[in-house]
Amino acid sequence: MGRKDKLLARLQSIPKDFTFDELKTLLESFGYSIISKGKTGGSRTRFQKGKKSIVIHKPHPHKEFYEYQVRQILKSLEKEGLI
Repeated sequence: MGRKDKLLARLQSIPKDFTFDELKTLLESFGYSIISKGKTGGSRTRFQKGKKSIVIHKPHPHKEFYEYQVRQILKSLEKEGLI
């Protein structure tokens, strides 16, 4: 089981300590890249692959996503056909 599979399985278990860096690694393994919104983007982060995109808010001041955010990420991945 590779890193991508382990991160995906971890995300699907809806952990309370899933970090932005783990999500970034997972989405990059699916071929997504971060698109910067510049100075006005705030905590919004867009991951894009061709015409497909996933928009999330970076967790702050802590580095872990809340449970509802993990569920939203899973919905986005299902919508894009990745899981």
